[in-house]
Amino acid sequence: MANKFRVTFTTRMFNTIVTSLLRAGIKLGNMTLLTVRGRKTGQPRTTPVVIIEQDGQRWVSSPYGEVDWVRNLRAAREATLTRGRSDEKIAVIELSAKEAAVILKQILGTAPSFLLKYYDVTPTASLEEFEREALRHPTFHILGAAH
Repeated sequence: MANKFRVTFTTRMFNTIVTSLLRAGIKLGNMTLLTVRGRKTGQPRTTPVVIIEQDGQRWVSSPYGEVDWVRNLRAAREATLTRGRSDEKIAVIELSAKEAAVILKQILGTAPSFLLKYYDVTPTASLEEFEREALRHPTFHILGAAH
């Protein structure tokens, strides 16, 4: 059974450090800052995320499940990606479990080991198993400029 994600002091510290580094323009793999309007407050909320890129397409997926940034992005359907001084306004659509399963299967093989504990599948699992798993890991296709 996959671990349930909980925001701990260590998680908050890690996010604060990573956010500071990304704001300074330091490249940390495919990490970037996602800023989305809060669904209740309307205030901007920023969190570091990993952007998945393949064949000119981009996605963002939540290894931790349905966390606040996912709920906010689902409601707003647009956000800003930031690294250093570079901002990009984006629009997104949430993928169905069937669509997300393909993406998750591709990325899980290269995911850092500390993330694997949040999945009930291994990289060698069938696409059907990934489809069931995708229900717990919302995935969004980044369409580009927000309209």
